[in-house]
Parts: sequence; C-alpha cells; structure tokens
Amino acid sequence: MAKKPKYYVVWYGRETGVFDSWELCKQQIDGFPSAIYKSFNTKEEATTAFANDSSYYIGKKSLANKIVKKNLYHLGVPITEAIAVDGAWNTATGMVEYQGVYLKTYEVLFHIGPLEDGTNNIVEFLALVHALALCKQWHWKVPIYSDSTIALGWVRDKKARTNHLPSEKNKKLFEMLERAEKWLENNTFDNELLKWETKAWGENPADFGRK
Repeated sequence: MAKKPKYYVVWYGRETGVFDSWELCKQQIDGFPSAIYKSFNTKEEATTAFANDSSYYIGKKSLANKIVKKNLYHLGVPITEAIAVDGAWNTATGMVEYQGVYLKTYEVLFHIGPLEDGTNNIVEFLALVHALALCKQWHWKVPIYSDSTIALGWVRDKKARTNHLPSEKNKKLFEMLERAEKWLENNTFDNELLKWETKAWGENPADFGRK
C-alpha cells in the first residue's frame, strides 16, 4: 500500500501555506472558488513547492524539479549577522506564538505567546514586524530571515491579508495585528527582508521544533 502523503500545500485558499493534515487543508479549500493545492510526502518537498509557482507542480513536476535544483545551487549560505524569525501554530489547541533569534549566537531576542485562536501566517507576520521594530529601536540594520513567503508579502504590502475571523478569543491577537500594520505605515526601515531557504540550509533557527 502506498504511503499516505502527510503534508499539503495551499497556494490559493482561505489561508495559504503548508499544512500537516488533510483536515486542516480542507478547511482552507472547501467551498473556496478555484482553490489551488497539492499533497506531498515530506515537509521539505511541501515547503519547497510552496516557495515556487503552483504551475510547476500541477502537471509540470519534472520542470519543477529542475528549477528547484538550479535555485538551490545558487543560494550559497545564510548571513550569520542577521535575525531569523518564525511562528508556531498548535493544531490541537489553535494557540500561536512567535520568536526571533540572533543567528550568530542563536540567542532568543524575543518570544511572544502563546496566544489564542490564530494562524501560522498571522504570527509569522507579527514576528517580522516585531524584529523590524526592535532593529529600529537598536539602530540595527541586519537582515531579517523568514521562511514564510506569505508573511514577507504582507510586510511588503503593509497589510495582514488574513481571512481568519476576529473573535473574543483572539481579540488580543487582532489588536497586535492592528498595531503592527500601523507601525509599518508610520515607519521606514533599512533592514533587508530575506527568505530562509529550508531546503538548502535546514530548519529555520527560530523554528519551535514541533514537527
């Protein structure tokens, strides 16, 4: 019997990203018009796929493999004088948290949470803005790494484009989102925001290790 895929990539749905169960994936695509998603056997495959265009994986897998290998060859190594951020979402409780780590020493610079009723994309976004605000306060122009393409895009747009609904449980989390968006609107920064390439470099140093 073939091994059942464990990880699911949603490129277009209510929430996008890599999900570790069909139930979670289904929540993002069920009833969502023209949802784009695919299953993978390992998290590494899924993470790499999510970082690339979905068309390479839906009907063009051989082309995807060639492009991924070519990209990895030219990635080099990450900058150590930098910050890495990551978020975690507990699939059983819905609790979320995030943290930032100084790559040179692996010192945890900040850790926020757990907070109720959130999503991984939300805390990935908050982690990036927290790191930017900290760097501004410290006059620190180091690069900031995140493995979340979605969160990096939200920071670029200065808007958390989540479809997750506010509630009494996540009131604090949404207040934090509002403050983060206002910070982006009212501040400039010189820090370079970079994608952490898990396939080439291994797990993000700020990862919570709950895979």
